[in-house]
Amino acid sequence: MMNHQCSSIKAKARYKLNYQSSKTLAFIMKHPSAAAAFFLLLGISWCLALPISISDEDDSDEFTREKFELAERYLKRHYNLQSNPAGIQRKAGDTVTSKLREMQAFFGLEVTGKLNEETYELMQQPRCGVPDIGEYNFFPRKLKWSHTNITYRILNYTPDLKKSEVDRAFRKAFKVWSDVTPLNFTRIRNGTADIMISFGRKEHGDFYPFDGPSGLLAHAFPPGPNFGGDAHFDEDELWSTDSKGYNLFLVAAHEFGHSLGLEHSRDPGALMFPIYTYTGNKGLLLPDDDVQGIQILYGAGDHDPHPDHPKTPEKCDANLTLDAITELRGEMVIFKDRFFWRLHPQMVEADLVQIKSFWPEIPSKIDAAYEHPTNDHVLLFRGKKVWALNAYDIVEGYPKKIYELGFPRSVKGVDAAVHIKDTGKTLFFAGEKYWSYDEQNQVMEKGYPRYIEEDFPGIGHRVDAAYEKNGYIYFFNGPLQFEFNIWSERIMRVLTTTSIFWC
Repeated sequence: MMNHQCSSIKAKARYKLNYQSSKTLAFIMKHPSAAAAFFLLLGISWCLALPISISDEDDSDEFTREKFELAERYLKRHYNLQSNPAGIQRKAGDTVTSKLREMQAFFGLEVTGKLNEETYELMQQPRCGVPDIGEYNFFPRKLKWSHTNITYRILNYTPDLKKSEVDRAFRKAFKVWSDVTPLNFTRIRNGTADIMISFGRKEHGDFYPFDGPSGLLAHAFPPGPNFGGDAHFDEDELWSTDSKGYNLFLVAAHEFGHSLGLEHSRDPGALMFPIYTYTGNKGLLLPDDDVQGIQILYGAGDHDPHPDHPKTPEKCDANLTLDAITELRGEMVIFKDRFFWRLHPQMVEADLVQIKSFWPEIPSKIDAAYEHPTNDHVLLFRGKKVWALNAYDIVEGYPKKIYELGFPRSVKGVDAAVHIKDTGKTLFFAGEKYWSYDEQNQVMEKGYPRYIEEDFPGIGHRVDAAYEKNGYIYFFNGPLQFEFNIWSERIMRVLTTTSIFWC
């Protein structure tokens, strides 16, 4: 659990819940029972920062003093980098280099201990401020509620949504967790609840201020007395019930995980991953990693209405199968379930990204894909529909029905697609047959469909995914891929599916 590769978190990843630590000591002295939440946030250090030595971290001129100061703040907030007053030597495990290595290991980056571009890019992304490593290690046991009937109270509302929409979002967010545990959540309208929920701006009473629009989203405290379990949402953000702004249900479900005692997950597909990702507005099927985490604390419930919890794919799994492959402006994009890997030709490691984080309006699973290089479009197929994308945008007029391309209406979907640059034709595979599409004339060629095994002997009766490169078509069928020479019409090599990731 919690050991999957993280993506490098590109443009659409936005999850920032940041705890500031000013005035904390005075607050704790006045409220001794707040110690649990204080130690949870102990990894966030005081504001006595000395700038990172540029010469120690990188020998190039690409990083400015401002960038290194941002990096130091990041490591102090999320990885417990201690301040270094003049004349005091740091321990080996508390240097900037060691903390960079710790962060890079957590997010699945190349572990260099240097502030390279990939690491800095991730640091710039909004994210959760609860420490990523060891936030509960100050305690001899996991933090959890001692009772299963947990109360919550909504203290105020955001004007961005109707009150009924806010009520529904919080109710759905609690149900995500009650479906898989013995926990019951009851709303009260007066008095003190276990989990007090509120919206606030900037300094809002807990000494962990928000920072205005498009910054810190929310935060929550672990189980305990006083403000333990409480969840606060930044009123300066735009809250929504869809992909606009920030989806209140998704953020609340994450926050309530903290309210119940969960740490952050390294799994980029988990709800408790530190980075916000929009996953659709049709509810949430709690990922397996989160289920394991919450059931370690509270056990399983009597009835799970959705027992098939999705797992994040492992790129080096010997049984890995793929859904679709395409190029996208020089990168290889490899689809599997609700994710895709981005594989740059100059990079060994592949970034794992959720489909919805890039394209909220397309399905969360893809059957086939290919790039049309002349118009800079990528076509994605799911069932009887096809979407054309130009970067983040759906091309006007899409989605279309696949029969508009010339498929008979009896075809229910496409298993794989591959564009052959030298011929200008695109091959579509469905079941045991395939079609050839003339891109220039936008018609299916006569004489098709044909049987796959007749024209591509040895690759099997079906195709899961395919792509073309340098005169070869690479066909994927289950855990195997076949390197097929287009001109000699024969298989040159049989490889494992995972070899595309250099496994």
